[in-house]
Amino acid sequence: MPTPLRPALTCLWLALAVTLLPAGAARAEKAEAVTVFAAASLKTALDEVAALWRNETGVEVVVSYAGSSALARQVEAGAPADLFISANPGWMDRLEAAGLLRAESRRDLLTNAIVLIGHGRDVAPVTLSPDLDLAGLIGDGRLAMALVDAVPAGIYGKAALETLGLWDKVAAKVAQADNVRAALALVAIGEAPFGIVYATDALAEDRVSVAARFPADTHPPILYPAARTAESAHPQADALLAFLRGPAAMAVFQRHGFSPAS
Repeated sequence: MPTPLRPALTCLWLALAVTLLPAGAARAEKAEAVTVFAAASLKTALDEVAALWRNETGVEVVVSYAGSSALARQVEAGAPADLFISANPGWMDRLEAAGLLRAESRRDLLTNAIVLIGHGRDVAPVTLSPDLDLAGLIGDGRLAMALVDAVPAGIYGKAALETLGLWDKVAAKVAQADNVRAALALVAIGEAPFGIVYATDALAEDRVSVAARFPADTHPPILYPAARTAESAHPQADALLAFLRGPAAMAVFQRHGFSPAS
C-alpha cells in the first residue's frame, strides 16, 4: 500500500519546491542591491536616478539619506555602504584619510547653491548684504538651518552669514535640524518663517519660496563628491558610480537644480 503514495509525495515535494523558489529568488535579488549613503539634499533627484538605473540594469539601489556627517560616521563604524555621496568635501576627506574609500574612485559629482527661503509661495525678495535686518525679518520666529557645525548645508549657511556680518545678529534665533531636509520641513509647515537650504531643496517643496540666493563668494564652493567604499564588494558598484556621472543621470540632476561638477 505505501508504494502508490510515492508518486504523490514526489509531486508534493516538487510543488513545494516551486512554491518556495520565488521567495528565495526575491531574497537573493534583495541581497544584490547596491547600497548608497547619500546626503539628504539629493533625495528627490537621486530617487529618480536610482529608478532609471533599476529599469536599465534590473539591479536595485537602496539609498540611505541623512546628513553627510551622520553618514560618514556610520561608514567609520562599519556600516555596509557600497557608495557614499557627501554634500561637501570635508567628510569625504575624513573617510579617505582613514583608508575607508576605494583608491582612485572618488569624483566630484555635482554643485549646488544655498538660498534663504520663507514659508509660503509669495515671500518678498530681500537683498543679502550687511545692511539686511535679518533678525528683524525673522521677528519672534526661528531661522531653520541644518546643524551648523556638522551638516554641510548648515556649515555653508553659517559661513555665508559670517561673511555678510549677519551671524552674530541671528545666532540666537537659529533652529538647528539634523539635516537640510528637516530644516526645509520646518519652514514648509510654518514652524519657522525662514530657513537656509540648498536651491535644489527649495525647488522640491511647493510650500516655500526663495527670498534670496547667497552669493557664491560668501561660502566655500558647494561640491558633492562621490566614492566607492573600501569595504564594498558589490560587482555593480563601479558601474553605478559611472552611471551617476553619465548623461542620463546628469539630465535628471540638472532638472532638479544641480549642476555637474567640472
